Formats: sequence, C-alpha cells, structure tokens
Amino acid sequence: MDIATIIGILLAFGALFGMAQMEHVEIAGLFLPAPMLLVFVATIGCGVASTTMKDAIAAFRTVPKAFTGKVTPPQTVIDDVVALAETARANGLLALEQEADKHDDPFMKKALQNIADGTDGDELRILLEDEIESNAAPMRSASAFFMGLGGFAPTIGIIGTVVSLTHVLANLGKPDELGPLIASAFVATLWGLLTANFLWLPFGGKLRKLAQLEADRQTLLMEGLLAVQAGSQPRLLGERLTAMVPPAARGVTGKSGKGAGTAVDDQQLAA
Repeated sequence: MDIATIIGILLAFGALFGMAQMEHVEIAGLFLPAPMLLVFVATIGCGVASTTMKDAIAAFRTVPKAFTGKVTPPQTVIDDVVALAETARANGLLALEQEADKHDDPFMKKALQNIADGTDGDELRILLEDEIESNAAPMRSASAFFMGLGGFAPTIGIIGTVVSLTHVLANLGKPDELGPLIASAFVATLWGLLTANFLWLPFGGKLRKLAQLEADRQTLLMEGLLAVQAGSQPRLLGERLTAMVPPAARGVTGKSGKGAGTAVDDQQLAA
C-alpha cells in the first residue's frame, strides 16, 4: 500500500483539529448534519450532472487506488526487458510467445505476442501507443471528475451559508440567538472548503499522478520491447532504458539487485 495519501489526509485533518483545540473551538459545533448534507450530496450531485453516470460510477470505483495504487519500479521493468532480450538473442523472437504466458501484464502479453507473430515494428509502435493512451484514459477521467468536485464544493458551501444567513436575518429580533446562528451559518462554507482541499482535490491529483506513472511504465516497456524486436544487444538495451529514467527514479532494486540503498522511487510513492 502507498501510504502517501493516507498520511497526507491525516496530517491535514490533524492540523485542523489541532488548531480547533488550540483555539478552544467546540468540535461538535463543526459537525452539523444540515450543512454537511448539503455540501456532500449537492457536490456529488453536481459532479454527476457534469458527466455521464457510467463515468461517475467508474470514478468512485477508483478511490481505493488513491490509497493502494502502485506502479512497477522502472528497474524491474528494465530487468524484465533485458531478460527478454537475452531470450530472444539465444532462441529467436518466436521464443517470446512462451514468455508471454509467464507474465500477468496484459500490455506486455499483447506486445510479446505481436512480436512473436512478426508484426511490423512501426505498426506495433502505433498499436502500443494507442493502447497506452486507452489504458490511461479511465484514470484521467476519474481524476478530472474529482477535480470537478473540488471546484463545486466551495461554492456549494457558500450557498449553504447564504441559506443559513437568511434564517439569521429572520431572527434579528432575538439578539441572544444571533451568535450561535451566525456561527452555524459558516459551517457550510467550512465543509465546502474542507472537502475540496482535504478530499476531492487530493484524490484527483493522486489519480492523475498514478495515470502518468503507469503511462511512463508502459512507454518504457514499449521502447524496450521494440528494441528487442529490432535485435538490440541486451546490455546496451539495459543502459539505454536506464538513461530514459529520471535519475531520482533509478534507485529501486530490481531483480538484479541494482540500486540498493538509494532513495525511494517516485514510482512507488506517488505525490
């Protein structure tokens, strides 16, 4: 599990409740059902109205990935491709058909099967590039959905505050009740801003990051497999693929044990 999202959200809420304690704010006064109902339900409703029902449901199904989503480290991808290059060099490209059965990654299976079938390199590149774009589209759509929720929530919170303030104005003849009524009115704005910045925008940002990392992994894999098809020498291929990876992302140990003791890979801990 990638704990970055969990840590970030806990830090955000912890800072909020820490401030409330330091300011001696009554915590129960922040959890009012009416404004919370408006902010959560109306925000989700506006989000659903801005897209299709199918995309909205798919977006909520990706929420667990914001907490558990990981991408294979680049070094592991490089090690796998170099091993495939050695197999192809020793036994020919047809041997890659058997290698395809050993991998669970559908993208790699498709690429290896096409290489074994003798698909032209240029046509295979086009096919794999289209596959990469198609694979990234659902996650990017989910990211855009949550980013949209992050835009709706603050405005809906303000709407809730305006509605509550009309009730305040209707009770101006009761000075003793004005203070609590005004305080309650601003709870809607609080929850609008809070859900946008503590939940929806972080979810959207994390899913967008995961989509980009997965696209980068598949691009690295594509370049490696196309080079295998072209007959590249395994050692040089490994060096070429390593050069395609940003220096900060080269520290994760792959099968060969390279990179031990270096920094944690950005692909494993998505910001």
